Amino acid sequence: MLHLRNRSTIARARSLLFSLLLGSLVGQTGWAGEPSEPKGLWHTVLNPPPITQLRTPKKPWILRDREVELDLPLLHVLKDAGARPLPRIVIELFDNVTPELDVSSTVSRINDTAVIRGTFKPPVQGDFTFVITGNLLIGTIQIGSHIYKTDHVGNGRLRLAELDSDKMPHD
Repeated sequence: MLHLRNRSTIARARSLLFSLLLGSLVGQTGWAGEPSEPKGLWHTVLNPPPITQLRTPKKPWILRDREVELDLPLLHVLKDAGARPLPRIVIELFDNVTPELDVSSTVSRINDTAVIRGTFKPPVQGDFTFVITGNLLIGTIQIGSHIYKTDHVGNGRLRLAELDSDKMPHD
């Protein structure tokens, strides 16, 4: 009789364990289907430190520019070709335009450099190319007729500039 009770206890325990595992899997599937909030690859530097050197005059093909600071943990995820799927990543341009990246290619090199190419998720139409070396990102972004460029300023900061293609010098 003791032997039969142990079998029924074991059967109930297995049934309970199976139910818990199944419930856990179903719960995780539900969470995975929910879209995560996009993360910004950079944000505007509100109070840039004073520059001790004189700033070069603004070039006539730069319509507007500002300093931005990279989200370094997100930059490292973007640079890692093995880190897929990527979290949702947006970039902050001008006039509250924040397109979401749709990375199509990541080529990582042994020298801690990666080239990232892609387009933007709808409704934005355009493409981007980023070259990431260490904690630096240099990039070109084109959305419609608008061209944006990032250049390194210093101390993990970049300068985001919107360019006037009609006034740019031709190579």
